[in-house]
Amino acid sequence: MLQVLSGDTHTVITSVCIKTADTTEVFSSATEVTFTNLNRETIEFYIDKYKPFDKAGAYGIQEWIGQIGISKITGCYNTVVGFPTQLFYTKLLSYV
Repeated sequence: MLQVLSGDTHTVITSVCIKTADTTEVFSSATEVTFTNLNRETIEFYIDKYKPFDKAGAYGIQEWIGQIGISKITGCYNTVVGFPTQLFYTKLLSYV
């Protein structure tokens, strides 16, 4: 998976559902992530050291690979981590 993402841009989409007794609201946030070209040694080091087997997309942006391998993100960092906090907060305000 990391070899496929290497040197390319992909889109991460995280969806959220807010359910109350009266309504259900589903929304999502999309962020584009661009990886530099990752060599085999770098990918193998990351896999051996960080064991990203439970990560969607085979990486954690908050881990070492995100710091050295991602050259650009367009959108919300927290969406890539796994929860679009700012968007969620904005949506929650409409329920107050």
